[in-house]
Amino acid sequence: MKKFYLLFLSVLVSQTVFAQENIEMKGLMAKEMKSYAAKMSTGNTNPNTLNYDLQYQRMDVSINPSVYQISGSVTSHFKPNQAMSSIYFDLTNQLTVSQVTFHGQPLVFQQLATKEVKIDFTSALPANVLDSLTIEYNGAPPTNNNAFFTNTQGGGNPVLSTLNEPYGAQDWFPTKQSLNDKIDRFDIKVTTPPQYSVASNGKLMSETILGSGQKLTFWRTQYPTAAYLIALSITNFVKLSDTMGTPPFPFVNYIYPGTSTNTTSMANIEWTKTVMNTFETFFGPYPFRNEKYGHMEFTAGGGMEHQTMSSMGAWSRQLIAHELAHQWFGDKVTCGAWNDIWLNEGFATFGEHVANEKLLLTNPQFLSYLLDQKNFITSQPGGSVYVTDANLGSVGMIFNGRLSYSKGGYVVRMIKWILGETVFYQALKDYHARPNLAYNYVKTSDLTSSLLQSTGKDFTVFFADWIYGQGYPTYDIRWKQTGNTLTFKAAQTQSHASVSFFEMPLPIKVNGTGGQVAYFALNNTLNNQYFTETVAFPIASVEFNYEYQILEKNSTVTQDNTLSTYDIKLDQFAIYPNPAKDELFVSGLKRQTEYSIYTSDGRLVKKGKTEKKIDVSTLSSGVYFIDIEQAKFKFVKE
Repeated sequence: MKKFYLLFLSVLVSQTVFAQENIEMKGLMAKEMKSYAAKMSTGNTNPNTLNYDLQYQRMDVSINPSVYQISGSVTSHFKPNQAMSSIYFDLTNQLTVSQVTFHGQPLVFQQLATKEVKIDFTSALPANVLDSLTIEYNGAPPTNNNAFFTNTQGGGNPVLSTLNEPYGAQDWFPTKQSLNDKIDRFDIKVTTPPQYSVASNGKLMSETILGSGQKLTFWRTQYPTAAYLIALSITNFVKLSDTMGTPPFPFVNYIYPGTSTNTTSMANIEWTKTVMNTFETFFGPYPFRNEKYGHMEFTAGGGMEHQTMSSMGAWSRQLIAHELAHQWFGDKVTCGAWNDIWLNEGFATFGEHVANEKLLLTNPQFLSYLLDQKNFITSQPGGSVYVTDANLGSVGMIFNGRLSYSKGGYVVRMIKWILGETVFYQALKDYHARPNLAYNYVKTSDLTSSLLQSTGKDFTVFFADWIYGQGYPTYDIRWKQTGNTLTFKAAQTQSHASVSFFEMPLPIKVNGTGGQVAYFALNNTLNNQYFTETVAFPIASVEFNYEYQILEKNSTVTQDNTLSTYDIKLDQFAIYPNPAKDELFVSGLKRQTEYSIYTSDGRLVKKGKTEKKIDVSTLSSGVYFIDIEQAKFKFVKE
C-alpha cells in the first residue's frame, strides 16, 4: 500500500471522543513537491500559466486498474488574456507527450524538467478569443506523490484511484494547477475493461460497451472545479443510487462489494442524508445540487473531498461529516493559496463540531470533545495556522493536524462565540454565496471582508492574532462581590511572543448560592482590565470558559476581595478608533506620555509623546503595536 501522511483530528470510540492527529489522510508528497512548490512561489501560482483562462477540459483516457499506466488525450479550451505565441500546461515529464494538435495540425512542444509542457504556436494568438488544443500522452505516472495509485481490495480485485491535493494533478493529466483559475466545465471519459466501474466528479452521462468489448464511462462537471479536486476511482464497485435533500437530488455511492455487506458501514453511509440535512440548515443549500453528492471508495486511509464525490478509505461518521462540509468550504469556495489551507480544513473541522453537537453527542460528550481539541491545540506553545511560504514544500506543514485542522476549526468556533449563533450562521451562508467568492478561490482577507459586510464586525485584528500569530493566552481572572456589584480583573499572558495580547470577549458563568446563574461576556481589549457587572444574588462560584468557547490554557479564577473600584478609574485606558485612518486617540491618560509604534515583525517605525492623540497618517496600511504606559496595544492602520 502507498504511504499516506496522517493528518488530523478525532474519532468516536465506544462513545468517548479522543483528540487525535488524523481524520483525513492526504497523499504524502515529499521530493518532487519541493521543486514544484519552488516553481509556484508567487502566491501558489505558476507564472507561466497566467496569460490565459482555462475554461473547459475533456479527458479521454484508457486505464486498466490492474496495469499501472494511463494513455489518451486531454483537450483544453482556453481564452488568452493577452496576445501569446506559446502556452504552458502543468504536466510531469515522466509521462510522454506524443503529439499536440491545434486546429488539426501538430505543434512544436517541449517537456520541461519543471513539470511543464511548453507549446509554441505558428503565429501569435489574439487576446480574448476562445481557442483549443489537444495533448496526447501516455506512460506510468510518478509514484512519489501518490496522486495516481493502484492496490487491491477484497478477493484481490485491483483498484486504481487518484488524489491530487496539493500538487499532484500534473502527475496524470495536463492541466493548470495554480490556485487562481478553476476549470469551468470538465468532461471525463475513461475506457476500461468491461468488468470495472469508474466513479468520478459531476453527473454520469453514459456507460457504453464499445465494439472492442471495452467500456466507456462519461462523467461531466457543470460547476467550476479546481484541478486538484478532479478525481476518479476504478474497480468492480457496487453502485448504490438514491436521493437526498429537500427538494431531492442524487445520492450516489460506489463501494467495494465487501463494504456493501458491512452493516455498520452501510448505516453510516445512509446517515450521510441526516448530516446533509443538518448542514443545509446551518450552511445553506448543498452547492452542487444539479449534479450529485456521494462517495467513491479507495485504498488510501481517511478521505478526500473530491467535488461531488468524496473518496473514502473509512466510513466513520466524523469522516463523512468532515468531507461533506468540504463541499461548501474547500470545493465551492476554495483556498486561493496553500498558505490559507485553514479556509478548507478549519471549516471542515468545524463541520465536525456541528455534527457532533447537533447529531452525534450528548452535551457532556460534546464538551469532552471540545476539551480534547483545546488540549491538543495548546499542547505546544507556538505554530501559526497560516502556512508560511517557507513551509509550502512540506505536506506535513500544509496539512498540520494541530494547526490547519484543529486550531483552524476552533478559530471558527471562536468567531461563532463573538457573533452569536444566529448572526454567525447567516454570515457563513453569505460568505460562500457572494458573487465574487462563490465557486471561486478565496483567501483569509476575503473572509474578513465578508464578515465585515455581513456583521459590521472587523476581524482583522482577530485574524492577526489567531491565524497569522502563534500560540494562545493564559488568563488570571479575579473577582469580588460588593452588594450587587461584581468586579472582575482580567490579566493575560501569551504562550508566544508573536502575539502581544489576544483581544477576546471572555465567557463568564456566575453561580449563586441558591442555584441562580448569570452569564457575562467581558470585552477584554487590554491587559489587567477591570469590569463591573450587577448581580442580584450572593455568589458561590465563578466559572471561566465554561463551554470552552475560546482557546486558552491553564487559566485560573480566584475570588480576590482586595480588588478596588478606584483602580478601575485610575488604570483603565484604551486606544480608538481601531482600525485607524489618520489619527489614533488615547482615552484615560492624565498626562503627556511617551509611546513607541512597531510593525508586526517588531520594527520601530514611530515614537514620541502624546496626551490624547497620535498622528498615524504616514504609516502604511497594516497591523501595528503601540507601547504606551507600560501596556501594549494592537491596532490596524487602514
